[in-house]
This record gives sequence, C-alpha cells and structure tokens, in this order.
Amino acid sequence: MHLLLIIILATFIDSLTGLAGIFTLWMKPKLFKKILMSLVAFSTGALLSGAFFHLIPESLDKLTPIAAFTYVMIGFATFFLIERFLHWHHCHDGKCDVHPVSYLILVGDGIHNIIDGIIIGVSFFVSIPFGIITTLLIIGHEVPQELGNFGVLVYSGWTKKKSLIYNLIAQSTCILGGIISYFLSTSIEGIVPFILPFAAGGFIYIAASDLVPELHKEPDLKKSLISFSFFIIGILFMLAIKFIAEG
Repeated sequence: MHLLLIIILATFIDSLTGLAGIFTLWMKPKLFKKILMSLVAFSTGALLSGAFFHLIPESLDKLTPIAAFTYVMIGFATFFLIERFLHWHHCHDGKCDVHPVSYLILVGDGIHNIIDGIIIGVSFFVSIPFGIITTLLIIGHEVPQELGNFGVLVYSGWTKKKSLIYNLIAQSTCILGGIISYFLSTSIEGIVPFILPFAAGGFIYIAASDLVPELHKEPDLKKSLISFSFFIIGILFMLAIKFIAEG
C-alpha cells in the first residue's frame, strides 16, 4: 500500500503538466496569436517523433515487425473512423460546429498518458530511485508536448479555459495507468506492447491528417519557415529525450 501511494503521488505530479498552458491565460491575445501556430507546429513534430522514435521502437522489443505495424495501422484506421463519426455527428449541410482534431488529440493523449502511468508504476517496482528518475524523464517530455496540445485545442476553436481543463483531464489518465500497473503488475507487461503501436498509429493520423494541413495554410513564407523550425524542434526534442532516457 505504501508503494501504491508513492505511485499515485508520482503520477499526480506528472498529471499537472496538463496545466502547461496556464501562463497564456494572462498573455495578450495578439501575442498569443503569434505563437499559436508555432505551438501547433511543435506539437506536430512531437507527435510524429513520439510515434516513430518512442512508441514503435518500444513495441518492437516485444512484437514482430509485422505485428507491431499491424497495430499501428489499426490505430491509424481507428482514429480515422473516430474523426469520420465526429464529422457525421456534428456536421450538417456542409457546416461543421466542431473540430474533430481537438477530440482526437485528447483521446490519443489519454491513451499515451495511461501508458506513461503504467511505465511510472512499473519503474517503482524496480526501485524507488529508478521510479523517481523515470517520472522526471516522463515529465521532461510531457511539459512541451502538453503545451503543444494546448495550442492545438485553442487553435481548433476552444477557449483557453476549456482547453486547460480538458488537457488536464487527458493528462490525469496517467494516474489511472499507475493504479493499473500496481494491481496488475504481474500481467501488465503483456498488454503494453499492443497499446504502444496502437497509440502510435493515432498520433501519426492526428499529425498527418489534421495538423500538417493546417501548417500548409500559412501563405507567408517567413511565418511558414518559423513554423517549420518549431516542427523540427518538436522532432528533435522528443528524439533527445529518448537518447537521455537510454543513456
């Protein structure tokens, strides 16, 4: 029970990264508008990098390539169907009152954070120091990614307050992951390899289908290059986290 409390505390602290965008509440609208597309670009790079450099390689440690990429495609197709359902449910006569990407990114992030919570929980079974290091590494890559997700939610038309609340809820699923890892510690390792590529497929779909097209809408060459720079930064940041974690 003592270990369970430690795992819950660690995952609770990790869940607070969902509030990464809170400082923008006091930012002037004009300034926030300027950085919004950069946040979207960063999130695009981070999602793709997270899928290709984190989730898929980790799943290949346990699955054959054909099995891993089958689950990637299942995840991609599932998110495609979810978006089509949202369009069908909310869009009528060519008019749409909802941006499906906002819901997709929350679903994808929620799945990802459950996995993070499981990883945090399992790491504490190895040792307390190892669990603390793992938690810090996960928080390190979550802060900028959650800031990017926040930017995407606002860009899709949500208010800053609503974006913060829902981003926090999605991030808080890591607590659920931590609790699951505690009670299913003996069998959870067999499930994670299948969830990882599924989440990767969802991340790839969100980035390629919803976010990259938004980046292409910018007509100004200078602003496009700035967005592309943040896209590359998002990729490199997640790649750097991987090297740090493995080093």
